[in-house]
Formats: sequence, structure tokens, C-alpha cells
Amino acid sequence: MKSLFYFTLLVFFLHTTTAAYQTKYFEQFVDHFNFQSNGNATYMQRYLISDEHWVAGTGPMLFYAGNEGDIVGFKDASGLLTETAPKLGAMVVFAEHRYYGTSLPFSNDSFIDKNIGLLSIEQAMADYAYLLKHLKSSYNAEDIPIIAFGGSYGGILAAYMRIKYPNLITGALAASAPIYWTTGEGNPHGFWKSVTTIFGHNEGCVNRVKEGFAETAKYAQQGKYDVISKGFKTCGQVKSSSLMHLYGWVRNSFTQLAMANYPYPADFFGPLPAFPVNVACEKMLKANTAIEGMLEATSLLYNGTGDKDCFDIYNEYIECSDPTGCSLGLAARSWDYQGCTEIVLPGGSTNITDMFPAIPFTPEIRKKYCETHQHVTPRRDWLALNFWTDNLKLSSNIIFSNGDLDPWRDGGILHDLSPTVVALLVKGGAHHLDLRGSNPQDPPTVVEARKHEVEIISGWIAQHWAQILGNTGQFKKFSKKQIASAVRKIRWNN
Repeated sequence: MKSLFYFTLLVFFLHTTTAAYQTKYFEQFVDHFNFQSNGNATYMQRYLISDEHWVAGTGPMLFYAGNEGDIVGFKDASGLLTETAPKLGAMVVFAEHRYYGTSLPFSNDSFIDKNIGLLSIEQAMADYAYLLKHLKSSYNAEDIPIIAFGGSYGGILAAYMRIKYPNLITGALAASAPIYWTTGEGNPHGFWKSVTTIFGHNEGCVNRVKEGFAETAKYAQQGKYDVISKGFKTCGQVKSSSLMHLYGWVRNSFTQLAMANYPYPADFFGPLPAFPVNVACEKMLKANTAIEGMLEATSLLYNGTGDKDCFDIYNEYIECSDPTGCSLGLAARSWDYQGCTEIVLPGGSTNITDMFPAIPFTPEIRKKYCETHQHVTPRRDWLALNFWTDNLKLSSNIIFSNGDLDPWRDGGILHDLSPTVVALLVKGGAHHLDLRGSNPQDPPTVVEARKHEVEIISGWIAQHWAQILGNTGQFKKFSKKQIASAVRKIRWNN
């Protein structure tokens, strides 16, 4: 491809794939948009940076838009950036999302009502924009292209950064970004249908799951909650009032197994074996009873280390604004708030299009929950209006990648919207597998998908420099040193 040719002109190919990251902090405004509420108050945003392979002056910046958690975990789960850096001569930056990890605008008081209102997508993106401006200036690299990356919610943020700040972001790779579902578009129950489809790749598995729930419901109707409690090894007695929570706990385990259905052991959601969906189905089908089989399947997630004697279903699955469940800790509080404001998360399971019990979660239920627990009312239409959900084709230079084994896939972009807003199917890929680092067990289709992504990105980088140099026709003739010289002249002239 032409972009590969340009790619060789821009940088030297290096072969090492390791990089050392420094942890740094940047002083951010607490509130970017209201000049009176907090004045010029600031907080320290954490970011990780590696310039080990950066070609000063011409190398691009690969920027990960941090999502709902500690940024170190996302760095560890996004090896594609680290591996691509030496190939592109790039610096790599992982920025932490406000109200997650250590990036707390009001420290321990960040989650009280009067302060948590500054947790929004717009504020987080403004943080990223200011950080990028600072880095370009401090590295004397005003002209370098920046490529945004992200997975899941981070993938949505990467795409939104290209839409909102095209003056900073040259292009974006949005991996496993369910950009339709999180703006209230499409089937609200589609996520659970997708999870069911993934388990359905194993013959007899879906029926076994349904059998397990039916068996549990039968014992509940008979008042045999001691049998249910013993069958699922719960630490406390299951009662009629907690039966639906038990169902949610089980449902959540199948959700996580589907998302982390990687071709090798991984610990993104805890220690899991390779292809955990296949392992779960095998265990369920071999078990003596359907409930016993469901216990073995859920144990893959909740007892991966094998050291639990019982399951504390109230700490392992927290009901919140996200029906896929929240955990304990501050990150869960932040995500719960976001699910109550801008982000639209899945509706309930139906037991019609999916294998789970009917657990309703309508907009009305969500509204009541959010007004009670977060003291806010969701605004379902805001994200779609603010970030062009109906007109994403008007943007440019965005890759929307989705794995065919990812339950979030059907909530994302599955077809090209324009020549430069493209969909990439990652065959054999679970949740943003293409962002993860290389592994000998990666299917060839995943390896090829990563290669194709880098080809497209290298083309964006070439176009960026061609526009700066102002002569696309002669661009091929420039060596790396000439490009660097030209960039220096542009700075001097301006």
C-alpha cells in the first residue's frame, strides 16, 4: 500500500518492542468551562509517557485516551501502542481520566454531590487537550501528528477526540467502541443477545444455561432457598428478596467471560484461561446438574485463584446504573455516576432474545435509580447530539475496529461510513484484542488486523506531513532528515 511507502520515508524501522514509561503529573483546571465555580483551581492529572523511541521533531505521538479505571491497567492491556512506537519512531502517552486512579480533582472529597458534577466526557476531553498542548510545547514538537487510541469507553473517547479536537488529533483508532449503544441508539437489549450468541458457538451451551436458571427458579418457587444457596456456594443465605441479585451475579460472570474470550490466559478481569467461554461451556455440559455446571462456569471469574470457600455475591456484583455490574471502590462510584448522566448503558435481559432471566432495566428504572443514588437525572439524548452519532461520516480519519467474539460489537460501527471513517472486523477477536500486545496464540486474522491498522495510521501520518510541507507531489522525494529540516524551517518562519 502507498501508506507503507510513505511510512518508510518518515521514520527508521527499529526492532525493539520494549519501552520504559515514566509516571508524571500535569496541573489541570478543575473546571474548564465555568470560570466562576472553581476559579482557577487545579488538580494533578496522572499520565504515563515513553519517549524512548521517539524521533525528535518528526516522530508522532501515540495517545491513549484513558477510560474508567487506573491508567496503569490500560497501559498493560494496550501493548499495541508500545509495540508500534519503535516502528513509527513515536512517543507514547497514556493519560488518566479524571475521577479515576489518582487523578481526583478534589482528592477524597471528589465524590460528594457538589464536586462529582465535574465528572463528564467534555471535562475529561478538555483535560486531554490541554495535556497534549503542553506536551507538544514542552517537547518543541508543535507540528507532530497525534494519533488517539482507546478501547471500549476509551475507544469512544478516542473517536470523540478526533471529532472535537481535529486541530490536535490527526486520527483515531477506536477499538471495541459501542458508540451507538452508549448514545441510546439501537436495541437496548442487544448486549445480552450478543453474549448469548457468543456462548451459542458451543453446541448445547445456551440450553444448558437456560436449564440452570430454570432449575434455580423451580427451587425458588418451592421455597428451597437452602438448596440454591448450597448449589451456588453463597456465603449468605439466598432469599426471595435476593434471588434477582443472584441472577445478576451469574449473568455478570457470563458477560465478563465473553468480553475476555482471548485465545490465551489473561488477567484483564482476573485470572482466566484461554478461551474462557469454551472452558465454561465444557464445564457446564459435563456437570452432573445444571446448577453445578453454572457454579463451575461462574467460578472461572469469581474464583480464578481457587482459594474461595464461598461467594459473597453482594461484593462481587454491585447493582448500579450499569446492568453489567459495578465493583467496589472509587472507580465504580465514578462509572455509576457517568451511567447516570451522559452515557446510556444496556437495558435489561429479556429471556426472549437471550439466555438470561428477565431482569428489567428500563429508562424509567434507571431514572429512579439515578435520582435516588446519584441525585441526578440522566440526559439520554445529549451524547448523540453533542458528538454527531447520526452524522459520524462528517468526521474523518477514524478506524472503528470490532472483534466478532466481542459482545459489544453490535453496538459499534460495523460498516464504513466514508472513505476515511472505516470499520475493521477483527475475526477471532474478543473485547479490543487488537489493542493488546502480540501473543504467539493470536489468530493470524488478529495479527493481520493490527498490521492493517498500522498501515492506515502510517498513511494519516504521511498525509499530515504532506499538508505541512505543502507539496504532496514532491513528498516522496524527501528523506527523514529533509522532513526534519523542513519542519524546523516552518517553526522559524512562523
